[in-house]
Amino acid sequence: MNDAREFDIVIYGASGFTGRLVAEYMVAHNGLGLRWAMAGRSLEKLAGVRDDIGAPPDTPLVAADADDPASIAAMVGSARCVCTLVGPYQFYGSGLVAACAKAGTHYVDLSGEPLWMHEMILKHQREAAASGARIVHSCGFDSVPFDLGVLYLQNAARDRFGKPCQQVHARVRAMKGAFSGGTASSLNATDAVTGRDEGLRAIMRDPFCLANGFRGPEQPAGDRVYEDPMIGQWVAPFIMAAINTKNIHRSNALMGHPYGTDFRYDEMMVTGPGDRGRAVAEVVASVNPLVGEGAPKPGEGPSREVREAGYFNVLFIGITDDGREIRTVVTGDMDPGYGSTSKMISESAACLVQDCADLPGGFYTSAPAMGERLMQRLVARAGFTFGLEDAP
Repeated sequence: MNDAREFDIVIYGASGFTGRLVAEYMVAHNGLGLRWAMAGRSLEKLAGVRDDIGAPPDTPLVAADADDPASIAAMVGSARCVCTLVGPYQFYGSGLVAACAKAGTHYVDLSGEPLWMHEMILKHQREAAASGARIVHSCGFDSVPFDLGVLYLQNAARDRFGKPCQQVHARVRAMKGAFSGGTASSLNATDAVTGRDEGLRAIMRDPFCLANGFRGPEQPAGDRVYEDPMIGQWVAPFIMAAINTKNIHRSNALMGHPYGTDFRYDEMMVTGPGDRGRAVAEVVASVNPLVGEGAPKPGEGPSREVREAGYFNVLFIGITDDGREIRTVVTGDMDPGYGSTSKMISESAACLVQDCADLPGGFYTSAPAMGERLMQRLVARAGFTFGLEDAP
């Protein structure tokens, strides 16, 4: 049934800032060989974006509004996969997830909202499994480079050592670019909800809250500044660790714990050596770039020049239970919050449609859903690298 639908991919929120970038990516790559459409509340705005980005004039436009369930159902029924950029998802995404789970329509988003994801999994996993809908959250900078980065390292560890690493430490060594306004809005919305409910705060503190009931070992503390002996530099808490860590433990659980039931993971931002590195780490730990007057706004974003000048570089250090070490690195060639994220979610949607015929319905993260198939796409077209790195 899914294969017979009018469109392979519908980009929902295509007139927004990041949605426009996703549509541009599709245009630049001839739609990735797929039948695709642009969707949003205003057909007039969609037509303007279509013309501005040089999309073919016959690119289909679909009217859909989160406040109009009938329009959401119609959009979902027309598509094999919905790629949604309309957030915060806890405000605008629940009806769409429910409709996709019911209709057997695949789904990708940029959610960094673990409380909402937890709720959607509990409510709709059984129906998605029955309908064949593959629903994959967090298909942007949170959490694709980290989720696939751990998978890549563990595969390399098995090749080298014959076993996975019991511990993986992610170190964000370089990152130039802006966090997205959607990320900021989602974080603030989650903070507003958890501030009123201790039970929800407990879920947010739990690194295993998305791991299908699995309870693993105590995880490394990621809330302090220290000089990391593994790299000889100072590190500070990384703002995306709260969502990435939960997704990586979910991936391990969904795949049957190939990293082990004693797996430990942490993420930190590298700030440099010496006194200057310590001073920078202390500033990073004390300032949240996603709150306050200077925080990015939804619907806004950096210029093309700024996006193309951005990049990220993440080192992964894996240690086996007998103390052997392996290092890998993941890099991206555009700013993480917009340029690279728009490429990641585009390729994730296409991967679900084109490369995952054997994947049952249900709720996933990127590693168990797409794994090496998505890695290959990101390397081939999206400016990613995955590689081994010798220890110093």
